[in-house]
Parts: sequence; C-alpha cells; structure tokens
Amino acid sequence: MTDRRGASGGLRGDLKQRVKTGRGRTLSQKRWLERQLNDPYVARAKREGYRSRAAFKLIEIDERFNLLKPGQKIVDLGAAPGGWSQVAAKKIGAAGKIVGIDLLEIEPMTGVEFIALDFLDPTAPGILTDLLGGPADFVMSDMAANTTGHKKTDHLRIIGLAEVAAEFAREILAPGGSYLAKVFQGGTEGDLLNDLKRDFTTVRHVKPNASRADSSELYVLATGFRGRAAEAEE
Repeated sequence: MTDRRGASGGLRGDLKQRVKTGRGRTLSQKRWLERQLNDPYVARAKREGYRSRAAFKLIEIDERFNLLKPGQKIVDLGAAPGGWSQVAAKKIGAAGKIVGIDLLEIEPMTGVEFIALDFLDPTAPGILTDLLGGPADFVMSDMAANTTGHKKTDHLRIIGLAEVAAEFAREILAPGGSYLAKVFQGGTEGDLLNDLKRDFTTVRHVKPNASRADSSELYVLATGFRGRAAEAEE
C-alpha cells in the first residue's frame, strides 16, 4: 500500500529559474542546481531553519502515522546532515534520547548525540543500545546508496541497504518499535515487505509530498515490532 497524503500539499509551484551551463559545470550538475533553486522545500528548509529538505518528509510521515512521541529512544541511520534528527528532537523532548550514526562527521545539535561509525560494524548495535540506555523505540533511515545512473542497479543497491538496515533495527528495537527506511519502486521491495511482515504487525509503503514527484523514492514503514522472542519461535 502506498500512501501519499501529507500536510504540505500545494507547495510545488511553477518555478522556472534557469541555470546556464558554464565552464566546468556538466549538464547533470546544471539540472541538479536548477532543481534545487526551483524546489520550494529547499527554500522552506532554509526559511524554517532545517538542515535539509528531507526534514519535511519525516514531518509529513509523522503527521500521518504519529510515530514520534515524547520520551522515545531513537536511532537515526545515515543521519547526516541531521534534518531527520532535528525533527525528531523537537517531538520527543528532553526526556527522550536520539543517537544519529553516519560515516561523516555531523555538526553538533542540541538533544542529539552523533557518532561517526559504520552501522554495519559488528559493534554498532551494542554501542547504540548503550548510548540510548536501552533498546530503541524507533529506527529511521533516509540513507541512499551512491547512484550509478543505471536504474535497475541503483534500485537493487538501495533495497539491499534497506534490508541490512532492517536487520540492524531488529537487533536494537524494543517490542512494539517501528522502522522507517527509504526504498525505490521497482518490484524487489516486495521481498523486503514480506520479510518485514514476519516481524512487524503492520508494514506499508508511504510517499510523502516532499518526495519529488518525478522520483521513484518511497518509504517503507514497519510498526509493531514483535521482538526477538517471536523471531526465535519461527
């Protein structure tokens, strides 16, 4: 199921700012820059003080499914530059705890602890659980694998990333917890959904309005983690 409702509809204006292809600027770079200049979510992020336009994706998904609650323990995978952590910190308050993990160093943020570490490192689940002070209530990931320009290859890469992130989430989630991750449309995500359905009570696809209309980007949302006990039984 794909849900595209959100509270930020109507932001996409008919903007026509053009960028010339100058010396040293490729056509793809020109198109990216035009898209950034003409993107109302980029402008809104700057205006409202968010670190990235991606913040509005999490805001919309949370408004729809009420994922972020005061006092939660949250892990933000691939957290740089910190837009999702920024949104979560505002919602969970001082009683909660957020740990953001990324290969890149991230500028410090009030209410969030960032660490530079590969989440695939075998020690990562234990480190994050210790930093949180217990199992996580919510694992969220806006990570995307580096693209090659080949649609099928790029799709398989991001699905693979979502699968290993889901396995990581199983390691540190408390029963009843949730997992949210970026995927691309293309068929293989059905296997990921079926896998998640064994361990979560509800699994769905969501496409927030802040995801670009011409993008195949989706988010998979799994809620109601059954816990390792249920997995062991199976």
